[in-house]
Amino acid sequence: MADGLQIRDFGDRGNPATQSMIDPFGRAISYLRVSVTDRCDFRCVYCMSENMAFLPKADLLTLEELDRLCTAFIVKGVRKLRLTGGEPLVRRGIMTLFSSLSRHLEAGTLDELTLTTNGSQLAKYASELRDYGVKRINVSVDTLDPDKFRAITRWGELDKVIGGIDAAQAAGMDVKINAVALKGVNEDEIPAMVEWAHGRGMDLTLIEVMPLGDVGEGRLDQYLPLSMVRAKLNEHFSLEDIDYKTGGPARYSRVKETGGRLGFITPMTHNFCESCNRVRITCTGTLFMCLGQEDAADLRAPLRASEGNELIYRAIDDAILRKPKGHDFIIDRRHQRPALPRHMSVTGG
Repeated sequence: MADGLQIRDFGDRGNPATQSMIDPFGRAISYLRVSVTDRCDFRCVYCMSENMAFLPKADLLTLEELDRLCTAFIVKGVRKLRLTGGEPLVRRGIMTLFSSLSRHLEAGTLDELTLTTNGSQLAKYASELRDYGVKRINVSVDTLDPDKFRAITRWGELDKVIGGIDAAQAAGMDVKINAVALKGVNEDEIPAMVEWAHGRGMDLTLIEVMPLGDVGEGRLDQYLPLSMVRAKLNEHFSLEDIDYKTGGPARYSRVKETGGRLGFITPMTHNFCESCNRVRITCTGTLFMCLGQEDAADLRAPLRASEGNELIYRAIDDAILRKPKGHDFIIDRRHQRPALPRHMSVTGG
């Protein structure tokens, strides 16, 4: 043990690949989120500015490099892998990455391969994703009003997203809806969204806006505490807290009237850091040990320095030693500045 770090050894103390990832606070890292692109075909008002400057394609890891990094983390104990963006399905050739990663599902070394998507490309890819072992996906839908949907996403078309959800369910995938609670925008619509999602057999998770990146709008104008949302929902429904986990940060309740599950992700009012089992990799190979902290590790350099993976394993181990206890998310009420300058689309949603 060093500085509180506990490392489980599976037989070869000289090989970092055999050491599982336990952070300084005893949390086992078993969930990896990988942003495969910072690009998106939407410009959601809480995620991006309208005129984004995207990374040069030359800066991105190749799909082969992304596969190699994911595999290294699976060797070291990751059991759940989520591909994100930006919008992951706009990355050229992305299905080849899903195809390659599916071998870990078949081998039993990975429990779940999944993705978070805006749904715009789902109608095209749903069947293929299911063929590669994707059984459950998250789709972001913040409103059921087409005009409001276009206003929130700036470019999105609700009917295409609903069509993608139809295709995903027809392919046999479970769909969970993610909705960011936005003050004065969709707060009065949330009860209807609960009924819509549960009526289609989908879980719904509500998310507080996070202070990441300059999006051209004041965070205080967007921020809606989920404690207030829940209080209003109690006027419509009977909510019972349940012990249900998906590997992510949501806390779930059962809605008695619908029989469905309703999740709450509350980074601002009630953070979920004590049980954090996650790390994130960007499309450039930067490892963030915490969404709400700037400390990061470069994995692209060790990835490209050798055909072997020993340098990658050691870089991962060094980074996990630095995983913090929690984030420092605050909304700067005086200056209206984001807590961190990078956009959510860079880190991965």
